[in-house]
Amino acid sequence: MRPAAILLDFGGVLADAPPQRTAPPGLVLRIFNLAGGVLTPGEIQRALTEGAEAYAAWRDEDWPDELSQAEVWERFILPGWPPAARIPVRGAVRKLSYEWAYRDSWALRPGIAEALHCAADAGVALGVVSNTLSGAAHRDFLDKSQLGDLFAVQVYSDEAGVRKPNPQMIWNATDELGVDPAACWFVGDTPRRDIVCGRRAGIGRAVLMPSPRTMAEPGGPTPDDTVEDGFALRALLNRSAD
Repeated sequence: MRPAAILLDFGGVLADAPPQRTAPPGLVLRIFNLAGGVLTPGEIQRALTEGAEAYAAWRDEDWPDELSQAEVWERFILPGWPPAARIPVRGAVRKLSYEWAYRDSWALRPGIAEALHCAADAGVALGVVSNTLSGAAHRDFLDKSQLGDLFAVQVYSDEAGVRKPNPQMIWNATDELGVDPAACWFVGDTPRRDIVCGRRAGIGRAVLMPSPRTMAEPGGPTPDDTVEDGFALRALLNRSAD
C-alpha cells in the first residue's frame, strides 16, 4: 500500500558529498582569527581532527542521546586550550558548528528531486530524520535546492537531543505528522543505524539506499527493499499504488 509518509535520512539519501578533511582550512582560519593567534593553525587542525575522531567513536554507542553543540566542542575540541581561545570559541559555537557541518560539495542524489515531487503529488507527507551537528546547515541546503518546502517536518539530532538508532528520532517525526509509524516508510543509507532505527520504531517499510560514503560500514538488519537512487525509490512508490 502507498505510505502515509516517507521519512528520509539526509546524508547519503537526500544528498551526498565526497570525503573532505575533518579540519577544513576555512574553519581552521576562522578559529585562528577568533582566538587571536594564541593557537597555531596546526594546533587547531590537530584538535579538530582528533576531536572529530573521538566524537565519531562516541556516536557509535547503541542508543545514544545527542550532545548539544556546546557539549561537542567542550568535550572533544577545547580541552587543553588556553582561556583566550576557549572563550571566543564558546561564544561562536553555533556558527562554527554550522560551518563544520556544511558541505559546499553536497549534491542531491540522482533522482531524489523527482522522487520527492512524485510523493508530494501523490499526497504522501515527507520528512527528514537525520543525525547532524547542525540541522540548520541541512535545512539551508534543502532550501537552496528548492526542496525544503516539500517537507512537512525535519528532525535533526542536534535539536532533538537524541540520535539514530534511537527510535525517538522517527517518533518525533511521526508524532508531528500525526501518522502511525507502521503507515510510513523510512529511507536510510546504513543498516546499522537507519534500518535498526526503523525496526525499533515499528516503521512499516525500511528502505536502504546505499551510499558510497557508508558502504564500508558494518552491516545490520536486512531492509525490506534496497534502491540504488531516487529514481528507484520513485519506481518503488509508484508500484505501491498498483
